[in-house]
Amino acid sequence: MTEAVEATGAPGRRRRAPGMSADERRAMIVAAALPLVAEYGAAVTTAKVARAAGIGEATIFRVFEDKDALLAACVAEALRPDALLTSLAAISLDQPLADRLTGALDAMREHLSRIGAVIGALHATGHLRGREAPKGEDTDTGPGVRTGPDARTDTNAAPVPSSREEAMAAPLAAVTALFEPERDRLRMTPEALARVFVALGQATTSSAGQEGVGARELVELFLYGAFDGVCGG
Repeated sequence: MTEAVEATGAPGRRRRAPGMSADERRAMIVAAALPLVAEYGAAVTTAKVARAAGIGEATIFRVFEDKDALLAACVAEALRPDALLTSLAAISLDQPLADRLTGALDAMREHLSRIGAVIGALHATGHLRGREAPKGEDTDTGPGVRTGPDARTDTNAAPVPSSREEAMAAPLAAVTALFEPERDRLRMTPEALARVFVALGQATTSSAGQEGVGARELVELFLYGAFDGVCGG
């Protein structure tokens, strides 16, 4: 651990820098573990995680009961929509609607890709097989998985949702806001269009995050239909 000179005016006296709280240490370990879990699934070792985090292996077991608790925390972190919500909120409403929705679809696909990489790797290595499925959940959409008390890695982050409806509430509200400037010109309400658009994005993104249709192409199909040469502004 790094050391810092104590601000007492006494030269040469040193003290340990303030340590991390349990929540901070847990979050740091999960951040280091996530890419390894996506690569190795349940076969990842705590020794490998410790090396990636730059800590001793015993430190992991000071904040996680066992490796399963660490894996559960990784799943919870992958499912949490904080990064998605930040990306959606950053989309400027001054852009044309097609540009706004393209940015939203890119953000959603990145979120789904992250979920698919982690959960897919765990399924492939047998970790999630035969376990009780979370209420209203599957591996394509992610949000809604319930984990144990060790799953929460950041006390300032949104909690892991307990149902699909709860999981989608905030992203749906953010996507709805992207439709609002055109409310008077829309065939359906922004709320209804947001639900259709989010469902379309989920349906065209596999659990591995591989899209068969480009984001812009899908947005234009959504906005202007299947007929060639029909495009709006």
